[in-house]
Amino acid sequence: MKTAIHPDYAPVVFRDLASGATFLTRSTVSSEKTIELDGVTYPVIDVEISSESHPFYTGKQRILDSAGRVEKFNTRYKGFGA
Repeated sequence: MKTAIHPDYAPVVFRDLASGATFLTRSTVSSEKTIELDGVTYPVIDVEISSESHPFYTGKQRILDSAGRVEKFNTRYKGFGA
């Protein structure tokens, strides 16, 4: 492998802007903004949505009326192709 062509893989904090939750992980992205977490300063990446605020993961997802959609489709195309 070639040396000095790969980006640095370092600890980074991802901060959810919607809920304020922070996630410490490792990534190749970097940022000029920093945050202090547990006495250590890390670069911080702000994200608009994460598993803490996404409706699918929080259980606040809308439930679509799929049964009504299927019935509407069947009534619309009942005589098609006959």
